[in-house]
Parts: sequence; structure tokens; C-alpha cells
Amino acid sequence: MSDPPLPRTGTRRTEALARGEHVRRRARVWMAPGIGVKRWLALFIVCTAVGAVGFLHFTWTGPLHFIATRWILWLNALISPEVLPLYVVGVAVTALALIGALWSIFMLNRTMLVGAGSGPGLAVDMILEQRNLSRGPRIVAVGGGTGLSNLLSGLRGYSSNITAVVAVSDDGGSSGRLRESLQMIAPGDLTDCYAALSDSPVMARLLLHRFQRGDGIEGHTFGNLMLATLSEEQGGLGEAMKDIHEVLRIRGRVYPASTHPTTLVATLDDGREIRGESRFAAQVGAARITRVRLDPPELPALPDVLEAIHEAGQIVLGPGSLFTSIIPALLVPQIARAIRQSPAPLVYVASLMTEPGETDNLTLEEHVMAITAHLGRTPDRVLVNTASPPDEVMQRYAEAGAHLLDLHGASHDLRGRVTQLPLLQPGQARHDPEALAQALMGLPSRPT
Repeated sequence: MSDPPLPRTGTRRTEALARGEHVRRRARVWMAPGIGVKRWLALFIVCTAVGAVGFLHFTWTGPLHFIATRWILWLNALISPEVLPLYVVGVAVTALALIGALWSIFMLNRTMLVGAGSGPGLAVDMILEQRNLSRGPRIVAVGGGTGLSNLLSGLRGYSSNITAVVAVSDDGGSSGRLRESLQMIAPGDLTDCYAALSDSPVMARLLLHRFQRGDGIEGHTFGNLMLATLSEEQGGLGEAMKDIHEVLRIRGRVYPASTHPTTLVATLDDGREIRGESRFAAQVGAARITRVRLDPPELPALPDVLEAIHEAGQIVLGPGSLFTSIIPALLVPQIARAIRQSPAPLVYVASLMTEPGETDNLTLEEHVMAITAHLGRTPDRVLVNTASPPDEVMQRYAEAGAHLLDLHGASHDLRGRVTQLPLLQPGQARHDPEALAQALMGLPSRPT
């Protein structure tokens, strides 16, 4: 039999140094400014010291005087005053008692964290992240579709003070079927936004799961069915908002523009009207959409939405379809009024391309003019992408009749409002969430 290998002293020493550095790093994080630990640690030490003095007063002046006397005599016998003065012995005993108390609290917290499926290292990182996110800017994002959920997935890394206001007039696909059968608002874009802001990766994945089979549920997503269940159980999604945010562990808040079902109606420049946004692309034809409205028009907004707009440091429109995602949310009268009255900068994230059947041949300036006409306020900043998609991607969009939105033919006023940055995901014609979030963080916002 061969001899066992000798211990690798150098490796053990390296591992010990690494563990020591990890412990020191964790201690520095716990003591970092703003994490909310130092103040309570200081209070604990002060209270412990005051308690010790109070206990000494009680024992020395009360019926336990003989115990204090025997304690002092025992210490004198154990450690001669010639070796250490009595007050030094007292300070040492007090320090050891305080260290023991702190260590017991640390081990108790460690046991509780491990029992909850976490640990001290993970816990301090989570606390620090939550503290930083809670100090992030207050942002209200308005719109719908994949563009809004894409934006939210980037913003969640910079702030937990995010409120998404989602258009709910979609009448196609899974949302349309649920609207028709249950007389509820369209849940599809809400589901996408909940998944983008959920702190539970498993729940975010489940929300977007689309059933490929099953009588009656084929084509529906799990998230849409969950929202339909809550709407049916509580008589509308307005009453279920708090439960949804808690169950899904949402970083921020997601609200529908209104909790009342509504139909989007488009007026074309040839005088026709089209009811239902799912019919726009097929029926607009060579005409142009001049205006859209909601039927019924006088829809109430949730108080939480109006409060979020009032407190916002920045209000973001888009990215998303102009007439079917952004403007429908602005047609709720109370929301439009709150945005007009808000001192927060209004930022429009311009679409990357025109959309066939909806914004054919519309320029960037005409997109901004349409928002102004429906909202009654012109965006203060317009965020425009400067990166070019790959040629093969551009060719596919061109064959579908779409073209890039840029500053070609833009007025001097619009150019003064534009911020241009590369915002594309590599190899795609889609906004990059991280680049978009960084761009918005770099724009001015109202102090809150």
C-alpha cells in the first residue's frame, strides 16, 4: 500500500488567507455606510453598558450586595492587584462579556438565516442590494408590449422604485380570448411586465409558459390564466394588485392603465374607423391612422398609478408600438392629466422601426407629434438609437415594409430634444435592456 500524500502546507495557507480575506470583506460590507447596521450595533453596545452599570448599582445597593462583595473578593484572589489593577480587571471582564453577547447574537442570526435557506454572506449582499435599489430614482414607465417589459428588465438593476403603467386594450391572442369570455382587461402585457420585475426566476419562467395543448387552455400563458383567476375571484384586478405584487415578489409595481375593459378605436385619414387593435394591421391598408380613442373613453385610473406619477422623478414612454402600446395608456383621462401636471421630465424612447399597418412611412417627428396631440404635452427628451442592425435583419424588415426611425427631416426643435446613443442588442433589431437603462439613468430627473 502506498503512503498517504503529505498535506500541502502552501495550499492550506492560501486557503486560510482566502477565508480570512472573505471574512474581512464581509465585515467591511456589514459596516458599509447606509446598510443600517452600525447604528443598531452602537445602540446595542450603549444599552449593554448602561445595563451593566444599572445592574452594578442594583447589586451594590440592594439585597444582593453580598454577591457583589464576594465577586470582587474572588477576582482579587484570582488576580493579584499587584499584577493587574482592579479597574483593569473590570474592564477586561466587561469586554469579554460584550464580545460573548455579540458572538451569541451573530450565531443566533446565522442559525436563523441558514434555517431560512440563506446565509450571512448572501444575506449581507441582499441587504446591500436592496438598500441601494431602494435609493434609486422613482421612474414611471408607460406603454405595453415586449418593449416595456424589455425596458423594465434593464431598469430593475438600478432601482426598486419603478412603476409600470400598462395599456390593457389588446384584443388579440390569449388576451383577446380571455377578455371575450370573462369580460376582463387584457392580461398579456401585464404578465410580461410581472415576469420582467419578479425577483423569483422560477416564477418569472412559469408566468411566460404558454400551453401547447389542452382543451380550452392551449395558447394561453400561465400568467394570463393566473391573472384571469384573480380577476374572477376578486371581481377585477384592481383589488388583486397587492396580492399579485407580494406573491410574485415584484421589484417595483405593475399596474394596468385602467381596471375597466375598453376597446381601442382608430380613425383613419380616409374617414374610416377600425374597432379593436388586433384589426389595425390588416385593415389600415394604404391609409394612415390620424387618431385613436378608447371606448368607453371616461375610464378611471387606480389611485396608486396617480400617486406614482405625482412622485415620479422621471416618466418614460415606450419603447413600444405608438398607437397600440404607448398612446392607449395615455388616453385614460386621469393619467394624461397627471402626466401633464407632473414636473418630472417626460422621456420618449423612440421605436427602432416603423410598424407595417400602424405607422407606415411616419417619421420620428410625426411619432412625437402624435404623442403630443393625444397627451397634450410634448416629450422633454427623445431617446434615439444610433446603432445599425445587421444587413440581413434590415433586409427582413424592409421586405415587411418597415424602415429605421432617424432624424432625417427633423426640425430644429426636435433635434434639441434628442439624445442619440447605441441602444441595440447585438445582431438584433431590439433595444438592449442594459444599454437602455444606462441611457435613462444618464438623463436628468427631478430630485425626489
